[in-house]
Amino acid sequence: MRIDIPDDKKLVFEMVIPIRWGDMDAMGHVNNTLYFRYFEIIRIEWLHGLGGAPDPAGQGPVIVNAFCNFIKQLAYPGDILAKHYVANPGRTSFDTFITLERTDEPGVLYATGGATTVWIDFPQQKSVPLPEWLRKQFE
Repeated sequence: MRIDIPDDKKLVFEMVIPIRWGDMDAMGHVNNTLYFRYFEIIRIEWLHGLGGAPDPAGQGPVIVNAFCNFIKQLAYPGDILAKHYVANPGRTSFDTFITLERTDEPGVLYATGGATTVWIDFPQQKSVPLPEWLRKQFE
């Protein structure tokens, strides 16, 4: 089953992630679990850049679902251009979408994915409204 990412989304961050030799598996391509790691890397870098790093004593994001469409196999050596998008802000949640392509093949998608994120108060373990600084990312 393939989950399409929506057209109605906003690009908020891009970064280059090097493919490491150790990212590959015995089949000679990047292991499928690493795609989720790449998604995590860009999602956390985006939040850190906004000054919104997760705070275990305060508030932050929790991923409640995640998906990945594996389109082409990534392999070492190379660099990934990861693009991070946001969409569908609600009272306490929003969606993120990510595309991965190689920097030496601009525009050729290797993977697409996303996650639904809920903003929570960690000590109370309850969802809370999205902070205003985060809500501004959707404008």
